[in-house]
Parts: sequence; structure tokens; C-alpha cells
Amino acid sequence: MKPVELHADSFHATVAKPGILLVDWWATWCGPCRAFAPIFEKAAAAHPGVVFGKVDTDAEQGLAGQFGIQSIPTLMIFRDGILLFAQPGVVPLQALHDLIKQAEALDMDQVRREVAAANAQAGGGQ
Repeated sequence: MKPVELHADSFHATVAKPGILLVDWWATWCGPCRAFAPIFEKAAAAHPGVVFGKVDTDAEQGLAGQFGIQSIPTLMIFRDGILLFAQPGVVPLQALHDLIKQAEALDMDQVRREVAAANAQAGGGQ
């Protein structure tokens, strides 16, 4: 499956869907982004059950600001609406496959409990 372009009006709904979503934050003028694009597309072809999305940071500056994107490319991995991974820089293909396998193997009930506990702890200190 080819990566889909994500925009401010579609991003949050796409993230909220069940399953795994990889997001490539990029820009047309960015050399490393152009180097990462074929790697991202190969991974998308190899993982048809995973959604791959791309956000053009020039076109979606508000969205990029909302997510604190300061360096591109930046890769984010969401599962069931929860951000699991965020890292700037080019990710090699094998590492990308490994990250997807790790995301697939997670016990999301446990992840949700940990997120809830962390949010409760953060809210309790105010």
C-alpha cells in the first residue's frame, strides 16, 4: 500500500483509527527526506496491514508545530491512537521492519494502563 498524504483535516482521525500508523514528517527541499522516501515506500509495500502516512511540514506548519517537529525527516509510530515512537533522522529499512514488529508485538492493554498511570501521576502533582 502506498503512503497516504496526511493533512490537518485528516491527521487526527487517521491516528485515532485502530491499528498501526507510521508517519513520515518531511519537506520537498530536505535531502535526507528524499533519501528516506524510498525506504518508507518499501516498508509500506512489505507491511500491507500497516498504514503509512506522510506529512509535508511546509504545507502543514500548524500540525508540525503541534507535534513539536524540529528536525526532518521525523518518524512517528502510533498504535490505536497512542504515540509509541518518535525519532528524527533517516531510519534504515531493516530497523523500520524491526520497529513495526515491535509495535505489532506490544500488549496494548498494558500500554493503555501505563499511559493512564503516567497521566494520573502527572495530574496528581499539580
